[in-house]
Amino acid sequence: MSRKLIVCQSEFNELCAHIREMREVAFDTEFVSEFTYRPELCLLQFATRERSAAVDPYEVRDLTPWWEIMTDPSITVVIHGGREEVRFCVNLADQPPPNIVDIQIAEGLRSPSFPLGYTALVQRVVGVRISGTETRTDWRRRPLTEAQIEYALEDVQHVLAIWDRQRADLIKRNRINWSASEFQRMVDEVAGERTRENWRRIPGLQRLNQRELAVLRELYQWRDQESQVKDRPARKTLRDDLLIELAKRQPRTTEDVVATRDMNRSDYRRVAGDILAAVQRGLSLPGTELPPVEKAEHKDEEHVLGQLLAIALANLCLQENVAMQLVGSGADLRHLVRWHVYGERDGEQPRLMQGWRAEVCGDLFQEVLDGKIAFRVADPHSEHPLKFVRL
Repeated sequence: MSRKLIVCQSEFNELCAHIREMREVAFDTEFVSEFTYRPELCLLQFATRERSAAVDPYEVRDLTPWWEIMTDPSITVVIHGGREEVRFCVNLADQPPPNIVDIQIAEGLRSPSFPLGYTALVQRVVGVRISGTETRTDWRRRPLTEAQIEYALEDVQHVLAIWDRQRADLIKRNRINWSASEFQRMVDEVAGERTRENWRRIPGLQRLNQRELAVLRELYQWRDQESQVKDRPARKTLRDDLLIELAKRQPRTTEDVVATRDMNRSDYRRVAGDILAAVQRGLSLPGTELPPVEKAEHKDEEHVLGQLLAIALANLCLQENVAMQLVGSGADLRHLVRWHVYGERDGEQPRLMQGWRAEVCGDLFQEVLDGKIAFRVADPHSEHPLKFVRL
């Protein structure tokens, strides 16, 4: 298998032609996210059954031939923990990849391990030890050393062999459809970031009322636009905790803005007028346009039922040899409780009642909540000590 660093456009175009012939490729990237609005793409790595190569995007300026491959449904692109690779495709090709395989997700569908790092996954599945010694590399610096290139190519060298073994095992377990749905769900989640109300992910907003939420939304949108214009990470434009503080304090003058704790820096003073304008936009919204406060949980009882199901889910996942983190979170369990017990049917059906998750636990848990099935300790020495009993 030949290896090289490609710095010439014609050689890159030839590599893409080779990938098209092979119809399947392992793909990875190296990037730096500390200094720019979006992560900066510093290196692309590819491996087919016949060859591997790294591509320097600082030298190869037109990556269009690759993005056309990644968005071609007839070509399988295999990644490991590849949300960032999908995100690069969505942002640079302006569409999501249609035929992605993620070996990290695949492993979680046939074992309790998720997310499993690449080094551990290679050792487990193909029995090869790799070094992983360049994890602290600044991938923006040039020239790249031979050791850096070797490390980068290791990230794709074993990917196709791993997927071969995983795919055969998933087919044997009748879970290959599970993997296809999970790969697509991951891609959909990344693609949905563009239209999602990302401001609702700010920690601490649960304590805000409607008017405060309106101010927070305006501040978030200003921060996002400012960060794009200056090409800097959003957190360096204005921290999340300061967004919450400003939404609560609702300053009325620029002096009020910089009087907020940790807001007296010179760079904040320069944009104090813009921050104040965002606050005032939120305050001037009519009541009919205020964002709704997310519905509160049925505090104690919902929490107790969610914890009960979490214990049962942990046992089921060990029994079924699937990662609990992929099956469902605490929020997913509480959503099932609200839907099934309290009849709150607004929005999408709970994830645990859909597809393969219903097969693993959703159908069972509905009967547990109805009191038709109980569970008890059957073998305290077993990895999955609980037994489910129909009453």
